[in-house]
Amino acid sequence: MNLLDFLFLVVAGFFSGLVGFVTGLASIVSYPALLSVGLSPVSANMTNTVALVAVGVGALANSSREVADTGPKLVRWSLYSAAGGIIGALILWLAPEGSFESVVPAMVVFASLALLLQPKIRELSGGGDRPGIYSAALFAVAVYGGYFGAGAGVIFLAATLILTSETVWRATILKSFFLGIANLVAALIFAFSGQVHWVAALAMALGALAGGWCGPPPRWIPHRSSSRCRRSSPATWFPTRFWCSIRFR
Repeated sequence: MNLLDFLFLVVAGFFSGLVGFVTGLASIVSYPALLSVGLSPVSANMTNTVALVAVGVGALANSSREVADTGPKLVRWSLYSAAGGIIGALILWLAPEGSFESVVPAMVVFASLALLLQPKIRELSGGGDRPGIYSAALFAVAVYGGYFGAGAGVIFLAATLILTSETVWRATILKSFFLGIANLVAALIFAFSGQVHWVAALAMALGALAGGWCGPPPRWIPHRSSSRCRRSSPATWFPTRFWCSIRFR
């Protein structure tokens, strides 16, 4: 990997982090970028998972108090996310050679549909708390996230909106946190696989950390059906405007 490839991945990582915080679709940017610099599909997927741990770190640095305010249930939900991430990672690592490449097109279509259906999903939000179903949903989505990940953030967000009484802004924060846990445990497993391209992971992680941190702070995420925001400072103007360009229907 040459210097231009490294810098390209840093830039791609930044936009992955920013897009990932806002929509949960970081892999839609980062995974193709890793393929474009010559990584195989499986190596790109594992490297991508390792690198995108930085998105969760950056987002958590911007909203740690809001995550802590979730209370004792946060520990239980985190354990479900971790268990799912481990199982998804093991499925990818131990599956027969070539199986991942055969299912990637279907996974990409699934992630795209999740994005297209997001406005309709938001209309279903606020339906009350269903803790048992929500825990099962977190586990299932984390398995998917550990295996592939593209679109996992959107599904995490959808599950939180539909199965809990959390607001959109808190659901967005929890999505980044739980997806970060699933990525972290999967990354720990992939570290022993021999298929992680560590230089590419470093480049992507540097950009993703910055992108996740530059996501709009919680106080700017609309609490209700509104895309109105005020500009805070030059440093946060672009990500804030980027977030506010997305309508909550």
